[in-house]
Amino acid sequence: MHVKLRATGGNKTKTPGPGAQSALRALARSGMKIGRIEDVTPVPTDSTRRKGGRRGRRL
Repeated sequence: MHVKLRATGGNKTKTPGPGAQSALRALARSGMKIGRIEDVTPVPTDSTRRKGGRRGRRL
């Protein structure tokens, strides 16, 4: 079985969340053979500005 992982991507986070790893582990534990794990997160070529403004998020 080939698995595709996807994060939010774009101008948000580019790493899959903690649920992706646990879901993959559950598939493997249920007896499915994992063949290929592919990351299909969208990567921008010229990103729009991130949320938070010029000075970033201030706490």
